Amino acid sequence: MPMEPMDMQVGGVRVVGNLHLPSGAGPHPGLVVAGPMTSVKEQVTGVYAAALARKGFAALALDHRHFGESGGEPRGYEFWPRKVQDLQAAFAWLASRRDIDPERLGGAGVCLGCGYIAHAAAALPSVRALGLVAGYYRDPVAMRAADPEGLERRIAQGRRAREVFEETGVIETIPAAAPEGDAAMSTPDTVDYYTRRAVHPNYRNAFAVMSREYFIPFDVQAAAARLRIPTLMIHSRRALSPHWAEDFAGKLGSLARLEWVESEGQTDFYDDPARVDLAADRLAGHFRDHLGETRQ
Repeated sequence: MPMEPMDMQVGGVRVVGNLHLPSGAGPHPGLVVAGPMTSVKEQVTGVYAAALARKGFAALALDHRHFGESGGEPRGYEFWPRKVQDLQAAFAWLASRRDIDPERLGGAGVCLGCGYIAHAAAALPSVRALGLVAGYYRDPVAMRAADPEGLERRIAQGRRAREVFEETGVIETIPAAAPEGDAAMSTPDTVDYYTRRAVHPNYRNAFAVMSREYFIPFDVQAAAARLRIPTLMIHSRRALSPHWAEDFAGKLGSLARLEWVESEGQTDFYDDPARVDLAADRLAGHFRDHLGETRQ
């Protein structure tokens, strides 16, 4: 399938991406795809954007500010407000293209990208539907109740790292994924994915510690109260926090359709061909229902 580069400015910083295009004549329905923390466009989002393009959708995968080929310092800074702003700018960029129908825009997310795209779409009337796969529907209220001291310790660690960066320019980093020690992700499947299966020159296995000031209290559940669009949620009992997926769907009420599928864990949704194709098929059906048929 054809692919074109995307290049735009967000907050005075360069943001780049890849637009995966279907083979049929446009104007096409357009999708913005959001992915897991620290990831880049050659990983999960690129896989899903390509799969959705094969099903008739123009789908955009981007490198957020602070990651991949996009600009922004410090590197590896998982600062959720900027990620949401990047996605909102991406929707505007799609709508500006002559081969995209601005009345047929939707958002797709995988893992933590479900939270980013949900917050982005909640503020944009132009986004007509959401499709979420193996979402990490973080609930910091529940996290604080379970471990208040640990939560505050990590937030304070992030705040101190930010202050050091602002005073000295020194960036404290830890691995994004590692099996031992302090790391942003440490489950066996995420370590295997980021350190073996998804290794790419554009990806750095690094996480700025100052991210924790804002990442730890990032509330995905809060987006549900602001969403007003049909939302398909694809999840597995073996994926991250299935009870939080149920909570998010419950908050959406009749707007949500939660579909349970089988998986080995979380990250087989990222790159296992059978799992990706199943999810992309269901996403495509959902988007056709709410954005209209594709031209192929």
